Amino acid sequence: MHISILTFDGYNELDSLIALGILNRIKNKDWRVTIASPESRVKSMNGVVIERHVSLTEASAADAIIVGSGMKTRDVIANNDIMNQLQFDPTKQIIAAQCSGTLLLAKLGLLNEIPACTDLTTKPWVQEVGINIVEQAFFASGNIATAGGCLSSQYLAAWIIARLEGVEAAKEAIYYVAPIGEKEDYVARMMKHITPFLPNELSR
Repeated sequence: MHISILTFDGYNELDSLIALGILNRIKNKDWRVTIASPESRVKSMNGVVIERHVSLTEASAADAIIVGSGMKTRDVIANNDIMNQLQFDPTKQIIAAQCSGTLLLAKLGLLNEIPACTDLTTKPWVQEVGINIVEQAFFASGNIATAGGCLSSQYLAAWIIARLEGVEAAKEAIYYVAPIGEKEDYVARMMKHITPFLPNELSR
């Protein structure tokens, strides 16, 4: 199972790296989590340089994809070379985006008639392309999910784990990373956000 996190120059560390850490709580031998980017190295909005694991083309074939946000998302969506590499299929893949990553999904035509979440800065840009923004941290429709706010990355990661490995695996992952003394609260909050958007067989 391959989950890839699209991470562009100017990326927000809280989006890509929190999701990376939580997703990697799954230790199954066929579970693989990668950072994908157009270049071999990308620098965050705060100057943190990381090396990619896979290219955007490889990421487009993943079982699940998260599009992280960053300061240069509008530059990304204006770059045809990058956008042409992103060939996603929501009938076969789980696709998620956070904050300005929602704008990228909108530009790919994946959010038509689907409400979406994003951050306060990106909200007007997403609305300009005709997407209805909901004022909540997480929303999903079928295989497509969006989240708004840096720390909502935990909900995207948990939702993907629940979809691919089951609800108990998602609870365990969040329980592990949650602060001491607040673990039950974190798990309950996570379940409150994602349960309404899980398939019936998982939400019971």
